[in-house]
Amino acid sequence: MAVDEFNGPRGDFYKNMFAKCPAGRPDTVDEVANVAELLMGDRGAFITGTDVLIDGGATASYFYGPLRP
Repeated sequence: MAVDEFNGPRGDFYKNMFAKCPAGRPDTVDEVANVAELLMGDRGAFITGTDVLIDGGATASYFYGPLRP
């Protein structure tokens, strides 16, 4: 689905967003899996009731402007 979005009518929006974010790229499946592993493992046992943005700073830079990595 993400590939379709990236190459679809709104593709330029997404490409621009990731080019301007601190990470400079979209995340990988391994990076998302690392966060899931943390949240489901013993080290994440005390983390509850929160949203975790796994976007390399894309959301923050979209709302607050250029950020430093």
